[in-house]
Amino acid sequence: MGDQATWSHALVKISPYTFSAIGIAVAIGVSVLGAAWGIYITGSSLIGAAIKAPRITSKNLISVIFCEAVAIYGVIVAIILQTKLESVPTSQIYAPESLRAGYAIFASGIIVGFANLVCGLCVGIIGSSCALSDAQNSSLFVKILVIEIFGSALGLFGVIVGIIMSAQASWPSKAV
Repeated sequence: MGDQATWSHALVKISPYTFSAIGIAVAIGVSVLGAAWGIYITGSSLIGAAIKAPRITSKNLISVIFCEAVAIYGVIVAIILQTKLESVPTSQIYAPESLRAGYAIFASGIIVGFANLVCGLCVGIIGSSCALSDAQNSSLFVKILVIEIFGSALGLFGVIVGIIMSAQASWPSKAV
C-alpha cells in the first residue's frame, strides 16, 4: 500500500467525468437550495407583515422573484457546463488535459452553487426586512429594494466567475 494510498493518488484515479457531473449537480442543486431558503425567509415575513398591512403583498413579491432568479442562475450555468462535456477516447480519460477539464467544470459548479446559496440567503433576508419595513413605512420600500438588487448581484458575480472558470475546460482531441 505505502505511497499508493495518498489523497492525490485517489483524486487522480477518479474519472474527470465524475468530477464534471458532481460540479454540474452542485451548481443546480445548491442554487435551488439557496433560492428555496431565500423564498422561505422572505415569504414567511411577507405573510406575517401582510396581516398588518395587506397592501404590501403584491408589491413585495419582487423579493420572491429575486430569490427565484437565483435558481435560474444555477440552471443556466448547469446547461452551460453540460455543453462543455465531450467524449474522449478511453486511453485519454486520465490525460492531464482531461483531468484539468473535469476539475475546471467541478470548480465552476462549486463556485456557482455556493455563490447562489449565499445570494439566496442574502436576498431572502433583505426581502424579509423589506416586507417588514414596508408594512411600517411605505417610503422605505424603494430604498431597501436598491439594497436587495445589490445583494442579487452576488449571484451574478458567481455566475460570471463560473463561466470564466469553465472556459478552461478543454478535453483532448479525439485523434490519437
